[in-house]
Amino acid sequence: MTRRRSFIQQSALIAGGLWLSPTLLHARQQTAPSDRVRVALIGANNMGFGILRHHLALAEVDCVAICDVDQNVLEKRLKEVEDATGKRPEGFTDFRKLLEKKDLDAVIIGTPDHWHCLIAVAACQAGKDVYVEKPMANSIGECDLMTQAAAKYSRIMQVGQQQRAGQAFIESRDLVKSGYLGKIRKVNIWSNFNYGLGNEIKPLTTVPEGVDYDFWLGPAPKREFNPNRFHGSWRHFWDYGGGLMSDWGVHLLDMAIWVEENPSAPSIVMTYAKNVNKENRDRDTFDTMNVLFPKKDFLINYDMNGGLQSGPYNKPYGIAYVGELGTLIVNRNGYEIYPEWDGTAKAPKCEAKKLEGTTESHNLHVANFVECIKARNQPSCPPEAGRLAALHAHIPNIAARIGAEQLIWDDQKREFVGNAAANALIWPEYREPWTLPKV
Repeated sequence: MTRRRSFIQQSALIAGGLWLSPTLLHARQQTAPSDRVRVALIGANNMGFGILRHHLALAEVDCVAICDVDQNVLEKRLKEVEDATGKRPEGFTDFRKLLEKKDLDAVIIGTPDHWHCLIAVAACQAGKDVYVEKPMANSIGECDLMTQAAAKYSRIMQVGQQQRAGQAFIESRDLVKSGYLGKIRKVNIWSNFNYGLGNEIKPLTTVPEGVDYDFWLGPAPKREFNPNRFHGSWRHFWDYGGGLMSDWGVHLLDMAIWVEENPSAPSIVMTYAKNVNKENRDRDTFDTMNVLFPKKDFLINYDMNGGLQSGPYNKPYGIAYVGELGTLIVNRNGYEIYPEWDGTAKAPKCEAKKLEGTTESHNLHVANFVECIKARNQPSCPPEAGRLAALHAHIPNIAARIGAEQLIWDDQKREFVGNAAANALIWPEYREPWTLPKV
């Protein structure tokens, strides 16, 4: 049985909850200590714990520690892992103490985006490999620091752009790069999701019991506690995230960059952004954006609508590779090719193709990470790929924040051309006592 098929079967065993079958538990017991990979989770509330579940579906992976600033979340996750595996991980509320562990190979970073860089660089310096959720970081400059840290300390760093492990996206990329659609003119991307509106306005409240809110804020500005800025909805505020653009946009834009002959940073970026729905909404980020990225190989056209759920081809989100012979439409559920018609030959210019029934690929992306830890190979989304994807999300967000219709990015100099306001947003300002890491 191939590693891919075996992992899919193992992952199915924990669908719907952290429960491991007797077969998988037996396989875990039979794995030699020298073949085991010991991981820790930092940020355990939502996606981070989902990624840990996929790690634990691999027989050779142990969870030796979990860290969270919310004691309620921490205790819940420690118990869930203990109940599932028979081993209770060590609990931490300070990631720096966790990174001192000697019996630790890799960390999973599932924190809000504004923490990614600090933790990832510290992990690399401590000799740990890193799986970091997307976007790679909450600023352009921090992405550079993480890329430099992974290279300097020879660490495996996998960015959570899991579409790169998905069958529909892999086959689509291969069809595009093989010339099946002819020359690609443009890549149209759309993402329409209700949650892009942000939450309704809520009053300030006291900090929930068991939460170290000052540590949760970390390098972000000091603010009074509001539930809209906490679990689940923090991404709508620039202090911690980049809204729908950096949440979904970075996934889909990565798939456009992936088919470039030589994947590159954007040079010219044209942005329209507006908050159309302002009624009783609490957010910094935008609900409506259109962005053009003129690239060497083709034009990328990104269309985002928070608060809507329908889109082209009756899909709320997707990618259309528009070629001279046909157009390929893909999302996580599969792909379909719509051929152009040759009026002279009275025939389609390419053969129609269709793939249906594909699903999420977090499990395979995690499996790739674990394999690369053991073999010391480059993962499917290494730091530079994560940096390029993040750039395509951060630059439009910066343009929207300063009201610029067009920005020109010089990737060699790592700066915007002739725009001081945009350059001021390349790096975040860390709140004391936190400082930008040095690599």
